[in-house]
Amino acid sequence: MSVTSAIAAPPAPLPHPVPDRWSLHSYYTLCPYAPDGSDRLLVSGADLATRTGEIIVFGPAGADGRRAIETRFPAGPVSDAYWHTGYWQTWSPDARAVYFQGGNLAAPRIRRHDLATGVTAEIAGDMEGAPPDGEPILSGLLGMLYAAGYGDGRYKPDAAPVPFQARDRHGLFEYRFPDSELQTLNSRPGEARLRLSINDVLQKLPAATRDRIRATDRELAATLGAGDAATLMLYCVRWTRDARRFLFFFGNHCVVKERGEPKLTYILTADRSLDEIHVALDFSYERRGVHWSWQPDGDHLIGYGPDPQNPGRQCLAEVRYDGTGYRKLSNHASGGHPSVSPLDPDLIVTDEGTATGGAVLFISKRTGRTIRRVDLPKFIGDREPPGRNPLRICHHPVFNHRGDKVLVNTLPGKNAVLAEFCL
Repeated sequence: MSVTSAIAAPPAPLPHPVPDRWSLHSYYTLCPYAPDGSDRLLVSGADLATRTGEIIVFGPAGADGRRAIETRFPAGPVSDAYWHTGYWQTWSPDARAVYFQGGNLAAPRIRRHDLATGVTAEIAGDMEGAPPDGEPILSGLLGMLYAAGYGDGRYKPDAAPVPFQARDRHGLFEYRFPDSELQTLNSRPGEARLRLSINDVLQKLPAATRDRIRATDRELAATLGAGDAATLMLYCVRWTRDARRFLFFFGNHCVVKERGEPKLTYILTADRSLDEIHVALDFSYERRGVHWSWQPDGDHLIGYGPDPQNPGRQCLAEVRYDGTGYRKLSNHASGGHPSVSPLDPDLIVTDEGTATGGAVLFISKRTGRTIRRVDLPKFIGDREPPGRNPLRICHHPVFNHRGDKVLVNTLPGKNAVLAEFCL
């Protein structure tokens, strides 16, 4: 398939509404299409009246492209984070079970639901989706992000699951369910261990980078008080589709401005066993970049970063997993959520916000030009409201495994609706 196929696609995606539910898929880095080739879709839906939600599986598309709900089951209360990523629902590698979040930011839980038996198992732990090859799941603690100010702009250190400055006690945790058949809810503890701490990562950084962060720590201690320092966290674990590598972020994501912390954002990559770790990108201090994820080859990342010819401007760019080969792909600079087709390496999909809504764009990786742009409803009201709430949506375009479909989130009314491009 060439990029011209995107032009030949229908002018608008086909909606898949769930009656009386605010529905969305997890994230643009997690494929919601079943890995067994069945064309089923994994999403979630929330009842705005009760603020409770459910996991929903759509069956395969019919001849007219429409889908019917195949399975649905309760998933519990929704938090503010739900309006962005749902329950981080993810397929198991064999598509016989699904993983999703439970609990809350202070006491997170991971749940695994067997679709055939209807049995749900639960362990203590957090996740931003499960790896494509299944357990163990690797994740930071999302409660750290929200305690730093993510979502509401308030610094709440007492709400952090682990004190920020206890840098040997938080980072990336590894979780797995008991090595037995699925147990009933809350019946058995799982296995959890800290695989990579904040201090571990500091030791792996280049000496000059580490020294600059230490200097920042000293400056913050002088202004905020002894014992205080940069609000460092590990977060945003994102896997290649073959689970050979993953990337993660290190820094002070969304910490409130009142603390006077400089922006610290490093994107690192690692193999599955964490034996080989690289700093792929540095968006700290004066540098800026956002929304980096893997390309289908598992060797390159794509996202938004400084334009090599004009570092004060952003552009759509790529880089190798080891930090080499950074190059500009397009002038497009929305800071949206880009990914490359697993079928056509020249086809990029991304999104953007506008004054009146949003849009999904198809871009040629070879030329950098926009092939097609489709306006979509993104928020309710005269302008997009801040924070995580049901009045706005991120489109989060995501390719299916074959690369001939793209799923997006839309907000055409009070309930969010999934919609699907057929390329």
